[in-house]
Amino acid sequence: MERHGNAGLICLKRGIVAWLTGLPGSGKTTIARLAAEKLREMGYRVEHLDGDWVRKTINPDAGYTREERRRHLLRVAWIARLLARHGVIVLCSFVSPYRDVRREVREIVEAEGVPFIEVYVKCPVEECIKRDPKGLYRKALQGLIKHFTGVSDPYEPPENPDLELDTVSNTAEENAEKLVETILARLPRDKPG
Repeated sequence: MERHGNAGLICLKRGIVAWLTGLPGSGKTTIARLAAEKLREMGYRVEHLDGDWVRKTINPDAGYTREERRRHLLRVAWIARLLARHGVIVLCSFVSPYRDVRREVREIVEAEGVPFIEVYVKCPVEECIKRDPKGLYRKALQGLIKHFTGVSDPYEPPENPDLELDTVSNTAEENAEKLVETILARLPRDKPG
């Protein structure tokens, strides 16, 4: 780890990927944004890849069937690995509802020795329906949206996540702090030459 320039930027030889998974409306994006801000303030290079942003820019053709979601998430995994390989802390906030696909994502990221943290953003579907920040649950419950996770498509919670963040019992700020602590504890340490 080296510091560069007047801004005190911390340059890591290798970064890390934290993959936040959870139901729509569980708080993934909010936690990732807050954690990214905190890490940037500390001097780290951070990228936040969010499901909505990636679908608008990199994967505008991504659909919502199981196979389309898989393809979409594997593309993100390759991007995240590339960024982390170059010393960036990468926060990924995606519903990523299927365990087997999350396993594939982990394998892609870890294949080059990049650390991967699976973060389960835990929130009961009833609470997500109450929050419904984009009105998507309402539309899905009316049958207007097909393949909607938590309504017409399953969500498979992680069985052994590296970190679990409860968004009912804890504030977004408290969860972001836990995420930052976990990332800092797992950052690769440069070996002395």
